[in-house]
Amino acid sequence: KSITFIEEFKEMTSEFKEFPDYVPDDGITAAELVSEPDWEDGSTAASFFSGKEGLTYNDFLILPGYIDFASKEVTLNSPITKKITLNTPLVSSPMDTVTESRMAIAMALMGGIGFVHHNCSAEFQAEEVRKVKKFEQGFILDPIVLSCSHTVNDVKKVKESYGFSGVAITDTGKLGGRLLGIVTSRDIDFLDDFDQKISEVMTPREKLVTAKAGTSLSEANQLLQASKKGKLPIVNEDDQLVGLISRTDLKKNREFPQASKDKNKQLLVGAAMSTHEKDKTRLDMLVNAGVDVIILDSSQGNSIYQIDMIKYIKNRYPDLQIIGGNVVTAAQAKSLIDAGVDGLRVGMGSGSICITQEVMAVGRPQGTAVYRVAEYARRFRVPVIADGGITCVGHITKALALGASTVMMGSLLAATSESPGEYFYQDGVRLKKYRGMGCLAAMKDGDGAKERYFSDQDAIRVAQGVAGSVVDRGSIYTYIPYLVAGIQHGCQDIGSRSLFTLRSMMYDGKLKFEKRTLAAMKEGGVHSLHSVEKQMQL
Repeated sequence: KSITFIEEFKEMTSEFKEFPDYVPDDGITAAELVSEPDWEDGSTAASFFSGKEGLTYNDFLILPGYIDFASKEVTLNSPITKKITLNTPLVSSPMDTVTESRMAIAMALMGGIGFVHHNCSAEFQAEEVRKVKKFEQGFILDPIVLSCSHTVNDVKKVKESYGFSGVAITDTGKLGGRLLGIVTSRDIDFLDDFDQKISEVMTPREKLVTAKAGTSLSEANQLLQASKKGKLPIVNEDDQLVGLISRTDLKKNREFPQASKDKNKQLLVGAAMSTHEKDKTRLDMLVNAGVDVIILDSSQGNSIYQIDMIKYIKNRYPDLQIIGGNVVTAAQAKSLIDAGVDGLRVGMGSGSICITQEVMAVGRPQGTAVYRVAEYARRFRVPVIADGGITCVGHITKALALGASTVMMGSLLAATSESPGEYFYQDGVRLKKYRGMGCLAAMKDGDGAKERYFSDQDAIRVAQGVAGSVVDRGSIYTYIPYLVAGIQHGCQDIGSRSLFTLRSMMYDGKLKFEKRTLAAMKEGGVHSLHSVEKQMQL
């Protein structure tokens, strides 16, 4: 009966005449499924990012390499601008809930750098920069100086403002005056009368150990250690004060050997400013305070305003390093590189508190943005900062592997002890407030936020950020070492002994990438457990 049916069916359709030649070939082979001819694992960065789709850090993994070294051997020094290199590729964001002087000091001590926000008065920002520059120094070239006419209360104010109470006393109350004595905390700690004259409580000149101008730092250190004094004044042949060395600085040098410092042994610090005409005055104040690098803070850096400001700064302060941004395309980067920037900040709408992509329909997934901009900027030796989209240490390693020289963090650092603001408890969890500079609250509190998003002249302001809270992460001094160790272990697994080698492997095609499916992302995270206790660091 079946044979009869087939014959009848053949008569019904002529197309069935082809069926006898049909070869069953359902599905594809395993080789075709994984698409790896000649046993070639993964894809090079050039081929991986050659498509037209945008990729985030979670969309891919880096394939492991060969290990023949310990993770602690991985060196992490990397440039942030053409002339400034950091020992740790970590940067704190210029946000008002992230970076003021305390955060900037901590970041510099740990080998990175902090950028003081500009959602405040120029005077406040310059003073925050000044606090960083004065915090730790070899030779303190611009020490706080008072005169005998000042009171103990003036010394107390110095301690409140700068965090130390060791003050040199000269006849003029200024650097360059004849040295008369020194006041330290041991002279005033147990005093009740704050109106006493400094001359009544200071250690007089004849009891001080001093060093002559021209003494090397090592020689001065030996003198300080031998004398067991807290301060070592540096005087010229006329006994006029020209500098100072602090014992606590010697201790800091031993505790923080990776600290980011300038040629005068002062901590490195950056600051943000807008492209508005009025911020030219802010620029002068920041330079006078000792700022090392300026970030032009804008959500969209490819503008005539930023280009003009770059040219103005380069003309007025040729040696001052400038970071432009934000950019996410090679075309944007070209405009700022042509204008003369020394570094680029990459990211638009990828931060945890940023809603630019949602509201403005503009931006780019961060993985693709970092690779595209870095690949172009390297031709001009302009370093790139990956800014945004970082939620874990693995994302930092991925950003560095895509060509970024450093990584800027906001939410990861906002809940540390050194960020501005106070902790609070909610449902038993210790939190700190964190907000995007594009949120309405930030725009209301300062001009810097409005100017960053070109909203300062708008009658109706459109928010490009939100406000929220983040879980306590402890101190920078314990959290940054955790991030550093994570990066070193990531580089070890990849087979790279340094960040320079990591970038070279990527551009030479030796570093291989592989896209992740949604199922792969789930598999790569915590899964299949009844309960979990996730402790990221000790």
